[in-house]
Amino acid sequence: MNRRTTHEGELDREDVRSLLAQHFAEMRAGSPPSACHVLPAEGLKSPGIRFFTLREDGTLLGCGALKRLEPGHGELKSMRTADAARGRGIGKAMLDHLIAAAKSDGMTRLSLETGSSEQFAAALRLYQREGFEDCGPFGGYIDTPFTRFFTKAI
Repeated sequence: MNRRTTHEGELDREDVRSLLAQHFAEMRAGSPPSACHVLPAEGLKSPGIRFFTLREDGTLLGCGALKRLEPGHGELKSMRTADAARGRGIGKAMLDHLIAAAKSDGMTRLSLETGSSEQFAAALRLYQREGFEDCGPFGGYIDTPFTRFFTKAI
């Protein structure tokens, strides 16, 4: 029987570093520098960020992070599904976990910044399906034609 487990941390595990390196490279390749806000693995070690992985029988399926912006307000960062796990609901499972973690940390709102091109189509569908609504830039971001901003009361 396959068993999914969620873990906090794991930024020094090789499979996690590899997935984040792929994520970083693809985000940098698909977005102009002024519109690309992807964090490298080292950036996810900040004290205000909680980083999570989702595994099945030890195999890495995906990751995501929760960044505290201000009291009650958090940001979703570095949501990524491993290529071999796409189409299996990993993004939804990670999003559900991040929302639960945010609630347990006393957050009442989550926001996120993502891209607007076809590369981000699956992510955009997920966020909209889960009740995130378009909003303006937050947390020091600047609006560009390549970025989308979403928020949700939780």
